[in-house]
Amino acid sequence: MPLRILIAPDKFKGTLTAREAAEAIAKGWRKARPEDQVALLPISDGGDGFGAVMSEQLNAQTQRTKTVNAAHRPCAAMWWWDAKTKTAIVESARVVGLAMLPARKFHPFQLDTFGLGAVLRAAARKGARQIIVGIGGSATNDGGFGLARALGWRFLDAQGADLERWTDLHALAAICAPRQRKLPEIIVAVDVQNKLLGLRGATRIYGPQKGIRPEDFAPAEACLRQLALVVKRRNGRDLARDEGTGAAGGLGFGLKAFANARLAPGFDLFARRAGLLQRVRKADLVITGEGAIDDSTVMGKGVGELARVCRKLEIPCVGLAGRATRTRDVRKTFQIVEGLTDFLPAAIAMRQPQLNLARLAERVAAKWRQ
Repeated sequence: MPLRILIAPDKFKGTLTAREAAEAIAKGWRKARPEDQVALLPISDGGDGFGAVMSEQLNAQTQRTKTVNAAHRPCAAMWWWDAKTKTAIVESARVVGLAMLPARKFHPFQLDTFGLGAVLRAAARKGARQIIVGIGGSATNDGGFGLARALGWRFLDAQGADLERWTDLHALAAICAPRQRKLPEIIVAVDVQNKLLGLRGATRIYGPQKGIRPEDFAPAEACLRQLALVVKRRNGRDLARDEGTGAAGGLGFGLKAFANARLAPGFDLFARRAGLLQRVRKADLVITGEGAIDDSTVMGKGVGELARVCRKLEIPCVGLAGRATRTRDVRKTFQIVEGLTDFLPAAIAMRQPQLNLARLAERVAAKWRQ
């Protein structure tokens, strides 16, 4: 009997976009089960690819703004504009993302979020009532210091001198707001719930994947701690304790402190815009996936949240991945989890990711027939 299949993967980071992954899975599934009705819904939780996925739901138009990347090299950053709702969609990874830089050329101490300010100002000039910002995939760990400076904020030491590098924030004594603060409502799509500081904070959890070494932890943490302390004195509230402020090297904190932004789980934002719940209810089977399925998948990431929705609705959910780690929590969340590296060496799997993902989907579909 034909099944109604909803194929809803996130990106396979570094190899496939969410759309490319969905198309590959659909191709393989149809080869084994051509009679099934297949619908595609690429998803995002606020990380890399968020802009493209969200703009697809809104039918938003591509825009470009001249700015600088995290290393202050000139770039033309892509963002999206929905004229009907006057909504701008910004993906910070398109400006200050790790993928925008040569591998291992820059240390995070040399990088900041300054370039993102030009994109937010461009959206405001366009007439945006609302800016939705996805902040995953950043190369930075500056707590939003660079972005704040781009928006006109000043950071002063005890002698009243301007601090121009986030690694000097340990000497921060005062913050001065810009004279004009004309920004629309900003909603930040965060893909993690980590707070700014501590053992589970921005520096220690996500810094290493950006190039921060263990010996860098203490000075980096000292800078962000002093930033949080001065912001607390100024605002009367400890924003660093809020969930999501550690996202994107503390960019979540910076947007909240210096752009009055509201943080929200990126998957929830996407799910509402895409009518995800209604689409899942119509399916007999949901297939999702991402580059690696492991315990981090079921700690708030989009693929894990989608699987939880399916469990609640008693609809089977299959997880496909480049690499699958079948922990107890992963097995509880998904009906089946399959990884490319279960039958291919990682180097070969990544060489032709679309072809190999299609073959994996075909294998799963053939088993489902039984």
